[in-house]
Amino acid sequence: MKVLQICAAYKPAYIYGGPTMSVAMLSEHLAKSGIYTEVYATTANGKEELPVEPGKPVIVDGVMVTYFKRLTKDHSHFSPALFKKLSREARGFDVIHIHAWWNLVSLFACAIAVIRKVPVVISPRGTLSIYSFNNKNTGKKSFVHYMIGRRLLNSCHIHVTSAYEAVAITDIVKPKTITNLPNFVKLPLKPTAVQVDPSIFRLIFFSRIEQKKGLDILLNALPGVDFPYTLTIAGDGDTNYIHTLKALADKNRVAANINWIGFRGDEKFRLLAGHDLLVLPSHDENFGNVVIESLSEGTAVLTTPRVGLAGYIITNNFGWVCEPDAESLGIMINTIYPNKEKLGIIRSTGPRIIRKDFDENKLVQRYTEMYNKIING
Repeated sequence: MKVLQICAAYKPAYIYGGPTMSVAMLSEHLAKSGIYTEVYATTANGKEELPVEPGKPVIVDGVMVTYFKRLTKDHSHFSPALFKKLSREARGFDVIHIHAWWNLVSLFACAIAVIRKVPVVISPRGTLSIYSFNNKNTGKKSFVHYMIGRRLLNSCHIHVTSAYEAVAITDIVKPKTITNLPNFVKLPLKPTAVQVDPSIFRLIFFSRIEQKKGLDILLNALPGVDFPYTLTIAGDGDTNYIHTLKALADKNRVAANINWIGFRGDEKFRLLAGHDLLVLPSHDENFGNVVIESLSEGTAVLTTPRVGLAGYIITNNFGWVCEPDAESLGIMINTIYPNKEKLGIIRSTGPRIIRKDFDENKLVQRYTEMYNKIING
């Protein structure tokens, strides 16, 4: 089996968050299991470019990756060199797996693969939902979707990472098949041992800082919290938007309780382990890698029904789910604080269950089965 993974950005372009890491882990584990895997990506790294030689294949952690020059520096990632290479090489692969949707790499790559009659898997990574349609460039998205996007997607197989995402997608397109498989998530070998001060309840928000993540909801909920707490905000985002959020914290008189630390990838697991509750009040989230990362350290989670893993959290009693509004969030945080028994159970049992449910060898097997079913019709 020969699999080609296509994404606008690949590691080390970690600025794009969880999807970049999930695609890399999938590619690495497939290659490690003996499946021939290549990656086509662009040199995208935010507004900058990765320090790589465009068009030259290179081995990145066991995977053959070719980074192609892009002509646009925004989220369109227009790359004629990638499209030219794909046109020549597409039929040499058994299946082409495209990650994300609303960029020119995904759209053009999908069109080329369909024309070349190579089976295509699309992993939307949260980009195919009603929220996505109604958030940013709505007119352009609708035009592209009804002119060509819908027909392309209906010719493909779609991979989702949660039942929530599957439902969202069936409201928009009718693909050949939909397969629900979780992301690969890098987990620590064992839970991190840290000492915490029991007199202060430690909240943490660990994610890209953008409107979809609902950090403003959390900041508006904090004035209603009636016990001693701190909030660590770990993540980067648009500078102007972060300034707006800091102004909101000042207005709500909660700034003194907040520590803005920026993105801390290397310290992720120690940070999560050192807190009592991860809060992810997203408006829309197809999966939520950080939920699994937090639970792998035994740190409970509070999120919304619009996060793909909300059902998993409820089923396993790993935390709490509430509506994405400040009043609901504030009430829930006050409810969680005295529930030391449940927090303790999650701390002790969560890591073991997460390692079992997200075992990498089992996931590789399931992804391989998906590809085989698609290739064999």
